[in-house]
Amino acid sequence: MRFTATAARHFSGRAFARNRTLWASWALAGERRRVFYTGDSGYFDGYADIGAQHGPFDLTLMQIGAYSHAWPDVHMTPEEAVTAHRDLGGQVLLPVHWGTFTLAFHPWGEPVDRLWRESKARDVRLAVPRPGERINVDDPPPVDAWWQTIA
Repeated sequence: MRFTATAARHFSGRAFARNRTLWASWALAGERRRVFYTGDSGYFDGYADIGAQHGPFDLTLMQIGAYSHAWPDVHMTPEEAVTAHRDLGGQVLLPVHWGTFTLAFHPWGEPVDRLWRESKARDVRLAVPRPGERINVDDPPPVDAWWQTIA
C-alpha cells in the first residue's frame, strides 16, 4: 500500500504560534483500490489536480462538519465536499468530521442532512454508516437517516 501526502487547505498552530507546520490530505493506493482522505481542509481547486495525479478513487472520506462562512479556508461545507468528491473522481463518498463535538454554530445533524440532499441532487453515491459499521464500496448500504433518530 502506498500513502501519499497531498495538499490541504487549513491554518496551523495553537496559541501564539501560527502556520509553522503544514496540513495534509492523503491518497492511499493499494493493488486494487484507491482511497482519498481530506484530513482537515477547506475547499480549494487543488482537488482536481489530486484526482488527476492519484485518482480516480473508489472511496473518498470527506470532512463535512464544523463549517462557517467566517472560516471558509478551514472546513468545507457539505456542498463543497460533494464538489471536491467529484473533482477527485470519487465513486463513493463517506462523510467524516461531523457529529463529534460542537465547534461551529450549525446543528449536530445539519452537515449530513445537507450532504445527503446535495448527493441526491448531483447523483453522487453516498455511504453514511453508523459508528463502527463496515461498508462494501462495491455495494454500499442505502442511506437510512439513522442520525435523525438520535439528534
